[in-house]
Amino acid sequence: MSVSTRATPPAAEPGASAVPADKPPAVALTEVSKAYRTGRGELLALDKVSMTIADGEFVCIIGASGCGKSTLLNLVAGLDRPTSGTVETGGRRVGLMFQEPALFPWLSAARNIELALRARGVPRQARRDITRELLHAVRLDGFGDKRPHELSGGMRQRVAMARALAQDADVLLMDEPFGALDAMTRDLLHDELERICAERMLTVAFVTHNVREAARLGDRVVVLSSRPGKVIAEFAVPRHGPRRIDSAEVAQLAATLTDQLREEMGRHGN
Repeated sequence: MSVSTRATPPAAEPGASAVPADKPPAVALTEVSKAYRTGRGELLALDKVSMTIADGEFVCIIGASGCGKSTLLNLVAGLDRPTSGTVETGGRRVGLMFQEPALFPWLSAARNIELALRARGVPRQARRDITRELLHAVRLDGFGDKRPHELSGGMRQRVAMARALAQDADVLLMDEPFGALDAMTRDLLHDELERICAERMLTVAFVTHNVREAARLGDRVVVLSSRPGKVIAEFAVPRHGPRRIDSAEVAQLAATLTDQLREEMGRHGN
C-alpha cells in the first residue's frame, strides 16, 4: 500500500478530484456550506467543502466529533439542503446506512428488508425473490424468518446492509455503521462490505471515527477540520491486493491519520 498525503510527497490537494477529466464524478460537492439556526444565532457546520467521489470509489471521511461528517452525508442523501454551494449525484440513486440497524423488532429480517422494496413499489413476488438474493449476498441464508432479538449485533447490521442494498442504490452512504460492534465482528463485516461493493460496483462514502477502519477500507481518506468542517487533507490509498486491519501498511496509515487529527484538534483546543 502506498500513501500520498500533504505531509509526505507527492501531495494530494484538499478538494482535488480523483475523477478522470472526461468522466463526471458520482458525487460532487462544490463550495458547500451548511449553517443551522440556534437560539444564539447560526451554527456553521460545514464551510465551503469541495470534494468528488468517482464511480466505484470507496472514500472514507474522518474528523473530530461535531465536524459535520454526518451533515455532509445528509446533504448528499438529499435529506437536507446546503446553505450555499451545490451537491450533485448526476441522477444516481443514493442509499443511506446508519450506525444503528434501526430494524423493526416485530418484523422478521426478511420483512425488514422488504420494507425498502415496498417503498420502491416492487411487486410482492419480486420482493420475496430479491430479499432471498440479498440475504444470500450478506451471508444470512436461513435467517430470513428470525426477528432482530434472535440475531447477533453483527447479523443485525448485515440485515441493515441488505436493506440499504434493497434501495438499489448506485451510491451508498454509511454513517459509522460498524461503530458499536466488537473488533472481530467489525473485521468480518469489512470483508463482507468489500466483497459486496466489488460485486455491485458501488460508490461509497463511509464516515468513521476509527482511523484503522478508514485505512483498511478506503481507496481515499478525506480528513475534515474541527467545526466548521473543511477538507484539510486527502490520503490516496492505492490497492495492491487484499488488506488486513492488522497489517503494517494499515497501521502506518492509521498512525499518520491519528497524527493529523491530533494536530487539528490541538489547534482548536479539543
